[in-house]
Amino acid sequence: MDKRLKNRQFGYLTPENNSVVINMQDHQQISGYSVGIIYIEDVFYPMVPGNVVNAYTYDFPVRMRGVPNLDIDRLFRADPTIGDDIIALGKHMIEKEGIRALCSACGFFGNFHKQVSAALDIPVALSSLVQIPWIKAIIKPGQKIGVLTADASSLTDKLLENCFIDDPNLLVVKDLRHGEEFSAILEYRGQFDNGKVREEVVSAALELLEGDDDIGAILLECSDMPPYAYAVQQATQLPVFDFITLIKWLHNGTTQKPYYGHI
Repeated sequence: MDKRLKNRQFGYLTPENNSVVINMQDHQQISGYSVGIIYIEDVFYPMVPGNVVNAYTYDFPVRMRGVPNLDIDRLFRADPTIGDDIIALGKHMIEKEGIRALCSACGFFGNFHKQVSAALDIPVALSSLVQIPWIKAIIKPGQKIGVLTADASSLTDKLLENCFIDDPNLLVVKDLRHGEEFSAILEYRGQFDNGKVREEVVSAALELLEGDDDIGAILLECSDMPPYAYAVQQATQLPVFDFITLIKWLHNGTTQKPYYGHI
């Protein structure tokens, strides 16, 4: 463990135990954040509740920070210089802001997942795609996983390998890049018709099932898709996973609370 984190303390204060010694990391400036979320600094599109970078999505505090000088083009091209920028930002968020886990707001941050997780002393899950091995384990053997993505061309073998996905044939992929309204996210249009975006995402999910009737679950790769996860589940009647299921999992694992009640 990094010596600067030697005073890191997990715990939960209650009226019964609030007379304990509290440790803080050297030079830590704020606290109370379980999950840090990094995002593309240069974006311009609506971020509705359910979106990873809409704070109203969560019933617990999350710390959000943009990766300096990062835009969609650099991230989708997996510019190798991005990794060091993420590591520097992650260390700042750990040491100064006390985050307990690091996630992101775009599935294509996954290109740097292994590099960043090796460099940081906290749990790291830089892409919603890291849930794929777990989803594979809980669906029937031989079933496939439907993936809705913002850009199928960027869903490369390198990205999948960095997210511990060893069988690309497990995935059935549908691209929403050219959706009339969803494309506002990639084109920085600054507005979209939310109802039409929902229709495009749901239609894409139904097309996945039309193309392959042996899909056991759906994963929404893009951080802008969780607002429509409920609608996708209603339409497909399948388990649906996304960035928010991942972030809640990270939160729960790093903020265990004591149980109280009747026995």
